[in-house]
Amino acid sequence: MTSTPGELVERFYHQVWNRADEAEAWKILSPAFRFRASLGPELRGPGGFIAYLRAVHAALQDFTCIIEELIATDDRAAARMRFRGIHRGKFFGISATGREIEWSGAAFFKFEGDMIAELWVLGDIEAVRRQLAPEHHPQLFSV
Repeated sequence: MTSTPGELVERFYHQVWNRADEAEAWKILSPAFRFRASLGPELRGPGGFIAYLRAVHAALQDFTCIIEELIATDDRAAARMRFRGIHRGKFFGISATGREIEWSGAAFFKFEGDMIAELWVLGDIEAVRRQLAPEHHPQLFSV
């Protein structure tokens, strides 16, 4: 079955991330998959990504990715994203607070055939830090 780049992005977020569906990750991620995120180093292959997925889900209960806008061509896609979860495990070196946190980001995909070959995610990690330890991150600007 042939999937468009837009369909692959939706499967990646709705099935792989939101449902932590590792079997689906193996289906849609290239064996040479390269993943670069704001939250860590570049990872290689579906296995490297799945380890990251497990760590995020362990730290953030009910972790959810919301696609706010998606633009796709024949071999690339970009998405404006929103991420949220409940802080239940160590995240950014901070022990569980029980707080619900939310942040924005952008994701840039490259495809090879019916598989995701590369993904680079840029998230607002300062917003994450402010929500996890607000006493250490005062607002710089007020409106």
